[in-house]
Amino acid sequence: MTSTRLLHPLTALLLATASLVAVSAHAADATPSAAAGIAARHAITHEDVWLMKRVGAPVPSPDGKWAVFSVTDTAYDSKEQWSDLWIKSLTDDSAPRRLTFSKGGESALNWSPDSRQLIFVAKRDGDEAGQIYRIDVAGGGEAQRLTTLTLGARSPKFSPDGKQILFISDLFPGNTDEESVKKTAKERKDRKYSARAYESFPPRYFDKWLDDKLVRLFVMDAQTGATPKDILSGSKLAAMPGFGGGQGDEGQSLDAVWAPDGKSIVFSASTNRDELARASAYTQIFSLPAAGGEAARLTADKHSYSSLKFSPDGKTLLCLTQAETEGKVYDLDRLASFSWPMSAGAQPKILTAALDRSVSRYALPADGKRIYFTFEHAGLEQLHSIAYAGGEVKAEPSAATGSINSLSAGGSALVGVWESAINPPEVFAFHGKAPKRLTAFNVEKAAAIDWQAPEHFWFKTPDGRQIHNMIVKPANFDPAKKYPLFAVIHGGAANMWRDQFVLRWNYHLLAKPGYIVLLTDYKGSTGYGEAFARSIQFDPLKGPGDEINQAVDEAIKKYSFIDGSKLAAGGASYGGHLANWLQATTTRYKAIVSHAGEMDLVMQWGTSDSVYGREVNSGGPVWGNLPVWREQSPIMQAGNHEKGTGFKTPILITVGELDYRVPVNNALMNFAAQQRLNTPSKLVVFPDENHWVLKGENSRYFYNEVHGWLAKYLK
Repeated sequence: MTSTRLLHPLTALLLATASLVAVSAHAADATPSAAAGIAARHAITHEDVWLMKRVGAPVPSPDGKWAVFSVTDTAYDSKEQWSDLWIKSLTDDSAPRRLTFSKGGESALNWSPDSRQLIFVAKRDGDEAGQIYRIDVAGGGEAQRLTTLTLGARSPKFSPDGKQILFISDLFPGNTDEESVKKTAKERKDRKYSARAYESFPPRYFDKWLDDKLVRLFVMDAQTGATPKDILSGSKLAAMPGFGGGQGDEGQSLDAVWAPDGKSIVFSASTNRDELARASAYTQIFSLPAAGGEAARLTADKHSYSSLKFSPDGKTLLCLTQAETEGKVYDLDRLASFSWPMSAGAQPKILTAALDRSVSRYALPADGKRIYFTFEHAGLEQLHSIAYAGGEVKAEPSAATGSINSLSAGGSALVGVWESAINPPEVFAFHGKAPKRLTAFNVEKAAAIDWQAPEHFWFKTPDGRQIHNMIVKPANFDPAKKYPLFAVIHGGAANMWRDQFVLRWNYHLLAKPGYIVLLTDYKGSTGYGEAFARSIQFDPLKGPGDEINQAVDEAIKKYSFIDGSKLAAGGASYGGHLANWLQATTTRYKAIVSHAGEMDLVMQWGTSDSVYGREVNSGGPVWGNLPVWREQSPIMQAGNHEKGTGFKTPILITVGELDYRVPVNNALMNFAAQQRLNTPSKLVVFPDENHWVLKGENSRYFYNEVHGWLAKYLK
């Protein structure tokens, strides 16, 4: 139940909306556990968490009759894990059926305009890199490989007439065609040395050292044996030293779509990637003839544009935009539009200018009447809409709890994935009606677990901020008993705790031994407006840490079943930073858990894969003698024993050795300081993990270590 004691005005609106869509709440959020009966349920296990089927984002066909999505059959041994495409009719209640039968999995799904064929990216027998495959959904048969590029292909899209395919691939510097790429790849594979050399920043990203590949756009005929054409190389734009796209696990990406007439490609790209160590990169909108040639820059500002889509009538280009405000740490993602055709230097119309929330995703049904989108607020992500001309944001029927984490339109269909903390992800249909569940891959397993939905509450800070929180109770909860409290801190900080099924820090698995888990959206969190997210600037750890402590006080005061003498805190990434800060500045907690936690702001600035944003957050460069660099570094508070604080609380430190976002040197410094001060401490290093613990047995070990550490000091 949600407390209304200190409701944010927008929360009151959302709750009022929820009361109007009780049918949708019944359809989507009637907890499957209720059907199983209390006696038949068990406390959640790691196997329950890890082996839930993972349902991917559905992609509806242009005629709105079908939706295709991936389903991963998980396993602790990655060699035994399978992922396939499934298809579900959107016109009847027939069960979904498996469309592909391959172990490697498929991604980047895209339908042909006639809704008969599907292209996707997969790495199948003989493929050293992901290639584009096509399957005849209407006629049946095996998938056909369309590309055989040395460096692979990604993000394929059919042209409006279905005769061509646009996709992204890479070249090595100096290459002009596939033969030269193949030759360079062989030379690099055969060379005797293993050194890497860099002349631009960053040299690495998350868990990968970056290479010198150049991202390019390709067009090819939509048939086997066709030769892809690089349409970007040779242009003045591609020759710019700062040209590139967003960085991902597979390399750089360019957000590219076909223009409605099929004669040109519209895409967003950066021209100042070479300034990443000293400025924010921004992405502008460009147009390029589908046959190749010079690209035309269509926007002339320093904002960023992404998620490009054309309206069904082809007269409007929609996108998400960030203002990239100089000197600020956070900007909202706003929904914007341009009239098409678009002249150079056109200014966007900001459709959600009056909405103080970031638009997470949007979709455009074929009727062209309204734009549907979701945004974060107070642990939820629900469906809303707005007219193409802008105006009032309308709340659409949504589940009263949980989060929509994907949304796509095809024809009149609107589909996505909905989940909550006690309902693992499933595919749902939306669009003006009560959400309707279309799949049931995890319903039976979820029904057997003894778990409760998170309970929400708010409190007001001394300086006037409204802070949203959720608590999660353990299995076999008895309100007459007393339970230790584990305050779990989210990363980000531009993030929000959601009512959703979480793999890496599963709320109910953390609570299982008999703890109340407290989830607080401290200042700097998203989902509460631009000013709230920006309020972390110049106060990266102290202010958020104070609010976590206040949340603990409020929870103890509000809930009689919390034992205020048995407290623990922990988190990962920014949550790990704050866990380290709490250990340094208070002794109220009996145990601390810190994963991927920063110890020194200066060291983190110099060794992470991003630097400029950290300068903006702290007010200037590390050599500027600004007090925040020292005063809010946990390591600098380590020995404050004369103040009654410093590193005293027993701490479990965990880290992935391949983490380049919060490099392992932070954990090593942390452990060294704890041992130097004779503080009970344990360091756990995962040599084959990055910023997250992603492998099954490593995950099981991680949870066991956390449970063991808490039990040692709380029980």
